[in-house]
Amino acid sequence: MSRTSYGWLAGLLLMVGLIGCQRDAITSNPPATNGRPPARPDSFLGSKAGDEREVAGIKLCWCPPGKFTMGSPPGEPERRPDETQVEVTLTKGFWMGKYEATQGQWKRVIGKLPGELTAELPAGDDFPVGNVNFAEAEAFCCKLTELGRQSGVLPKDWEFRLPTEAQWEYACRAGTTTATSFGDKLSSKQANFKGKPYNGAEPGPSLNRAAKVGSYPANPWGLHDMHGNIFEWCRDWSHAKLPGGVDPDLYTARSTALLNRTGDASRVRRGGCWADEGWPCRSAFRLRFEPERRYDHIGFRVVAVQP
Repeated sequence: MSRTSYGWLAGLLLMVGLIGCQRDAITSNPPATNGRPPARPDSFLGSKAGDEREVAGIKLCWCPPGKFTMGSPPGEPERRPDETQVEVTLTKGFWMGKYEATQGQWKRVIGKLPGELTAELPAGDDFPVGNVNFAEAEAFCCKLTELGRQSGVLPKDWEFRLPTEAQWEYACRAGTTTATSFGDKLSSKQANFKGKPYNGAEPGPSLNRAAKVGSYPANPWGLHDMHGNIFEWCRDWSHAKLPGGVDPDLYTARSTALLNRTGDASRVRRGGCWADEGWPCRSAFRLRFEPERRYDHIGFRVVAVQP
């Protein structure tokens, strides 16, 4: 074979080798976001209830798909008429904030706190953020989604938002059917509320203020302060009856919402707070609040969902 033929063959082999290396590089090194490969949606799912992960500095617990009975049975002490039970099916699992959103997280994600601190809502990065209205809580979720995607941890088809009322109660119950996730009684050793314990439980301390998140025991799925400490916004418009069925979401259902005396509609808030006795901290207890308003005992926690 001539020298020219050897040169041509060597060049062809080199070209083939380069193409192979490029193909291997493309296959083994997919495009990264901030130094990390993008999250695969299937790998973002939890494997069992209570699994934990962290996204954009927020610790999350996995709430798997499932069915549950929402509301309270007729014989539950201190129940209210708007807690009539309904059956709910949630077809998709979701990640819920292990703790209520904190002042430190708010300052990192948004900046200046949304409202004034009070004697009952002390300053501190580990205290819940309060005095936050509905739109401000949603803005936090939007910014957190952006940060999570930029980090490469949150898949593009997942987002942070406020929980639906059904998601909130499902996560609060964490597989339990009792009045609270701790049973049919509630002590202020188990949750931050003041005054009378629920249903004859053992009395405990009454702080008369917010506590640092995670100061009280977690429920069976690892979520803290679902009972007491600070009320939490839900994304649903408040209705006279609980939403049942498959994946209920009343975010856009203002036209059928319950109106107050001034004709205004409200969003749902859940969980009870430090200013309440034990009975409003039950899993099924629900209240409403006009979304434009704010109060020091109303905050929120986030969920990461795949819409």
